[in-house]
Amino acid sequence: MRREEPGPGQESVWDYPRPPRAERDGRRCVITHAGTVVVDTDDLVRVLETSHPPTFYLSRTAFPDGVLRPADRRTVCEWKGTARYVDVVLPGVTLDGIGWWYPEGDVSATYPELADRVSLYPAPFDEITLDGERVVPQPGGFYGGWITGDVVGPFKGGPGTWGW
Repeated sequence: MRREEPGPGQESVWDYPRPPRAERDGRRCVITHAGTVVVDTDDLVRVLETSHPPTFYLSRTAFPDGVLRPADRRTVCEWKGTARYVDVVLPGVTLDGIGWWYPEGDVSATYPELADRVSLYPAPFDEITLDGERVVPQPGGFYGGWITGDVVGPFKGGPGTWGW
């Protein structure tokens, strides 16, 4: 593994902290799938963790009623607590278990900015953009990072990176 040097206006994920940091991000996020705009918002929080592209959390109120449906899956993050998963329900299609959130009682006091916010895996959607730039999913299927031109890796998630 060799750290990429960031260019002007870029960040290296290897400069991100551990434990992770959550911070506001004012870019406009538009998520579309199957001809439907799922969400269009500039109310974002990004979580930055060493070796990972940022994970973005959107206000649950940014989603139209009925789009987010609780799923059965749960996981535990050593930093943020118990995540509960959601399905995204759109006309004619349901994307199962592709988002997660930390119920207010489960969010660590360290991350109050994540209360009532949901993050989504970008790969299943037709398109996610941040300020018009198309998001590339983090490699692998476990992590939910969003790669844009302002971050450089290498990124954890692909084959051979589990032990990083």
